[in-house]
Amino acid sequence: MEYPTYLYSALVTVISLLVYYFTVFKAGMARGRFKVEAPSHDGPPEYLRFVRAHQNTAEHLILFLPALWLFTVFGSAVWAALIGAAWPVGRLMYALGYYQAAEKRTLGLIVSMLPIYILVLGSLIAILMQLLS
Repeated sequence: MEYPTYLYSALVTVISLLVYYFTVFKAGMARGRFKVEAPSHDGPPEYLRFVRAHQNTAEHLILFLPALWLFTVFGSAVWAALIGAAWPVGRLMYALGYYQAAEKRTLGLIVSMLPIYILVLGSLIAILMQLLS
């Protein structure tokens, strides 16, 4: 059975959502661990790192998913998935580093930002090329 190439981007999407849910789970567990009652987000710096890793991942997910799918549709489905696969890896690195110390989040941030830039710019170029042809 032959599968449509967009299934690779669908798989990257599902993995990305699972990574995001991991940060949701870890932030929720940190709330209990550091005894921060809802709806407050005030707590010790250790707690705030869990919350920020979750919030920042949500902010980046909003950029990543449309970029992934625009590149899938207008560029290359296979390249979109290959480039996009770096995003959940980088986000996991970002969160795990941030949980330890704020300075340990940088490499994960870079690894997860690069695919967003590439996918957005690649989508723009692919769309413009189609409009001009």
